[in-house]
Amino acid sequence: MYKNNLKILRNEVNLTQKEIGDILGLSKSQYNNYETEYTTIPIKHLNKLCNFFKVSLDYIFDFTNAKNYESSNREINRLESGKRLKTLRKENNLSQMQLADFLNTSFSNISAYERGVNAINTNYLYTICKHFHVSADYLLGKIDEPKYLKND
Repeated sequence: MYKNNLKILRNEVNLTQKEIGDILGLSKSQYNNYETEYTTIPIKHLNKLCNFFKVSLDYIFDFTNAKNYESSNREINRLESGKRLKTLRKENNLSQMQLADFLNTSFSNISAYERGVNAINTNYLYTICKHFHVSADYLLGKIDEPKYLKND
């Protein structure tokens, strides 16, 4: 999902896993677990790394070769993200329960994402974006364009 790009970016700036962990306020071993995808990096940490490396989430997820977008917000907008997720779900004629089943999560998680209570889980974000060819940066309210990414 993102491990190769995180390692490449870290090596490009000649930083150790410990140094990246320090930037995130994590131990070296916790960051190592994220970089190797042994555990999933929370979206707030992934966003912080994107800002640090000046790259988009779409680039980290390997959805695009372009490293960043011209006008991008640094922060995730949970309320806008919720609206965009709801719109995407409705455009694809899915109920919250159907989207929850597709992601193997609960209806209450989808509801919380759509209300902007929680940021979308990294794994769910990746799966949604990959399946529907939508930009992760767009879905999280970091950019307004492009909404959709080219198919593989």
